[in-house]
Amino acid sequence: MTSMGKTRRMMSVGLIGAALALTLAAPARAGETPTAAAGWQLTPTGTDARFRGLAPVDRRTAWAAGSKGTVLLTTDGGRSWRNVSPAGAGDLEFRDVEAFDARRAVVLAIGEGEASRVLRTEDGGATWTESFRNTDARAFYDCMTFFDHRHGLAMSDPVDGKYRILSTRDGGRSWEVLPSAGMPDALPGEAGFAASGQCLVSAGPRDVWIATGGGATARVLHSADRGLNWTATDTPIPAGDPARGVFGLAFRDRTHGIAVGGDYRKDQPSPQAGAVSTDGGRTWRPSATPPPAYRSGVAWLPHSRTAALAVGPTGTDLTTDGGRTWRTVDTGSYDTVDCTADGSCWASGEKGRIARLATED
Repeated sequence: MTSMGKTRRMMSVGLIGAALALTLAAPARAGETPTAAAGWQLTPTGTDARFRGLAPVDRRTAWAAGSKGTVLLTTDGGRSWRNVSPAGAGDLEFRDVEAFDARRAVVLAIGEGEASRVLRTEDGGATWTESFRNTDARAFYDCMTFFDHRHGLAMSDPVDGKYRILSTRDGGRSWEVLPSAGMPDALPGEAGFAASGQCLVSAGPRDVWIATGGGATARVLHSADRGLNWTATDTPIPAGDPARGVFGLAFRDRTHGIAVGGDYRKDQPSPQAGAVSTDGGRTWRPSATPPPAYRSGVAWLPHSRTAALAVGPTGTDLTTDGGRTWRTVDTGSYDTVDCTADGSCWASGEKGRIARLATED
């Protein structure tokens, strides 16, 4: 094994150990820091906004986007956060953020009609430019993803019976609606969930997936050509109700994927909240031991072929076998989770909660 390979393996093992260590720590309330040496370490955000959008860049730099038009940025590993919210955005609901570095980021506001917007900054949030405002009252944008620093997509709930896809080729400075000819028909009542910024995800230079719910079955749609042509596959995650379906996706490459979801209502069970794919989303198998409750976010641990984290309002779960079995490792509330190539994982959610998975080193 090369020295780089050894380093990556050590980072992965350390993060798995940190996740397992969460079982030894008492759950922390918002604003408190667990006493365990390893595990989720809550960071002081100074706000009660709910952060469903999260974009860590590396171990020191991360962006978060949430309710009341709030955008935060840290460049010191979460020890402090700067409020870099766009001016006059207090009525917007940011549900997704994609970041390239400490200066460049793109945020998505959701809602019907003109409430759906995309804003971009190139100076660390000092100034923002609105690059897209939806003018179709039938559209409702949920999520976005980027393949690289230039090419990205955003997804709207079905319009005229098909999901609408926006495309950018210049890093979010401009957007165009893609043709719908290659998009299969949506199911009656089907839509995406703007719960974690993970209803539209990508892996590699061209592959992208959509997570759906609300219809008779929960489906995953896949495109191998940056959103021009799509295929749809049923998943075993329950649907058949507007509150049920696939809420989050994570692909560690163009082949291996994990889906999480369930029923987001607190008084309803989610008996099959996880599924896995080993063929790029063409088929999905139910997790043998799924997360025990609704989960909205999921992320592969960096440089691991088998370990991932899933989060939701009632806790965090860890898998070490590629999503086949899960165990709960924390009971704190989070909506989304993401990890970086240099070996850090972050989670965010309600009441200003943003945490970093800290290892003992």
